[in-house]
Amino acid sequence: MATPNPIELTDPRFDATREPNALDRFFMRYIKDRRDLPFIYLTISASLVLFPFAVYLYVRGTFPWWLGLIYFAVNFKFFFDRFILMLHNTSHRTLFKRQYRLLNYYIPWVLGPFCGETPDTYYVHHITMHHAENNLDRDLSSTMRYQRDSFLHFMAYFLRFFFLGFVELARYQWGRRNHQLVRRVLTGELGFYILVVVLAFVNLHATFWVFILPFIAARFLMMAGNWAQHAFLDASDPGNSYRNSITCINTGYNRRCFNDGYHIGHHVRPTRHWTDMPADFERDIPKYRENGSIIFRNLDYFIIWLLLMTGRYRVLARHFVDLSDTPRSEDEIVALLRERTRRISEDVLPRDGGRRQPATAG
Repeated sequence: MATPNPIELTDPRFDATREPNALDRFFMRYIKDRRDLPFIYLTISASLVLFPFAVYLYVRGTFPWWLGLIYFAVNFKFFFDRFILMLHNTSHRTLFKRQYRLLNYYIPWVLGPFCGETPDTYYVHHITMHHAENNLDRDLSSTMRYQRDSFLHFMAYFLRFFFLGFVELARYQWGRRNHQLVRRVLTGELGFYILVVVLAFVNLHATFWVFILPFIAARFLMMAGNWAQHAFLDASDPGNSYRNSITCINTGYNRRCFNDGYHIGHHVRPTRHWTDMPADFERDIPKYRENGSIIFRNLDYFIIWLLLMTGRYRVLARHFVDLSDTPRSEDEIVALLRERTRRISEDVLPRDGGRRQPATAG
């Protein structure tokens, strides 16, 4: 790469030289893209582990608290975050071929509630609202109005989403005459609540560990992740995806969660396949440099969120990828990061509210 500070990426890419085995070839008949085979195996493994374990908890009736904790720990350790990022990718690019399109409901409607996701709410919020509004003022999950290194501001952000999020989302879609999307939100969200209430009468203890705790955890982690993804904003150009998002490279999170760290590239072109993210980043480095993009190595969003909540800017600075022609000192990087986390109020927004297209349409 033509850059004064070359970056060697270790994040996963598709290996076209690997021959698919017999099981791969069987599943490839049904899915659109061979590169998405990991989603099939994740779906199968999560179903084979979580469903029988959950049924056992309900059938057993009463059980010691630590058994429920083991269930949640197994879910959290092996499936939780990976499922959410699988849901993310399959919301942007449907997994199954047209003739098998009914199978696309399995991930959000069947498996989703076991990983804290209410059916269809994620799709309607993320695809039809968040990407359309791009963290600007009409984005219901926008971070602009918050001081992004303040835990109190984050809790206000989280609690608003947790208690009012689906109501605001339904109102947003209704105002845009997307009545079908309103029905999808209300059906998925209210259907989940009704299911939880009914199952709580069957076995409250099991319902807490299987559905309620994952629901709380998923909503908290999604908001913490979105907070970090859009924590370092350029107030002079908040609609520019190179300046309102971050990218995290060479992290175990990318290897585990399908290159989710490449958030700038994802906002520039939301339908780009997750295995193409590293190569796209390499090609686009001049654009990242031109826009002064915020890039970290060896950190994921949740560590970045924690560092922001504890004011550990020097740790962030040590993981900062400096693409500038003249390398900056640690103090200069800290000053940059602090400036980019300041709350953006109405009086500093551009006249058009910052709503302009990203630097490239991808």
